[in-house]
Amino acid sequence: MQYVRRKGIVRPRDLEALGIPREYLLRLHRQGKLSRSGRGIYTLPDAAVTERHSYAEVAKRVPEAVLCLLSALVFHEFTTQSPASVWIALGKGARKPAILSPSLRVVRLTEPSLSEGVEVHTVEGVPVRVYSAAKTVADCFKFRNKIGLDVAIEALKDSLRQKKATINDIYRYAKICRVSNVIRPYMEAL
Repeated sequence: MQYVRRKGIVRPRDLEALGIPREYLLRLHRQGKLSRSGRGIYTLPDAAVTERHSYAEVAKRVPEAVLCLLSALVFHEFTTQSPASVWIALGKGARKPAILSPSLRVVRLTEPSLSEGVEVHTVEGVPVRVYSAAKTVADCFKFRNKIGLDVAIEALKDSLRQKKATINDIYRYAKICRVSNVIRPYMEAL
């Protein structure tokens, strides 16, 4: 129980790594000492669930995923919208996760765009990988056809206004994402 309290969200494989049988989680769930929030995801019944709980769940189930686009915008507080799905970035050859809840939107990236600008934040005791503010803005311009150009422009304005990214940082990531020519006119207009 102390382990679950410390980690926040636990999967059966976490306990197996410690030499504890998977059945232990199921017994605690049947006794009401643990809540099962999804397939293979257990938490304490009185655990404080935040608005970022879905990010922690996704990070626990898909550790190689990186929060991106609309989810990263919400994480960095650039938008008041709440996307219906959690947006994650995976490598080109990675298998799409078979997760029903929360809903996922997957974008595929290649190196170095996949690994650059990744930050690790702790949400409910779970390490969550999310792109930095500057990388998120560059990604928004890269995927402007999926999320809308207006969202990308708003992200650029908000990141500079809130001083969470500099023009140089955004431009560096825009070069990595191969959208420097697309983003340059919008940066010059500000």
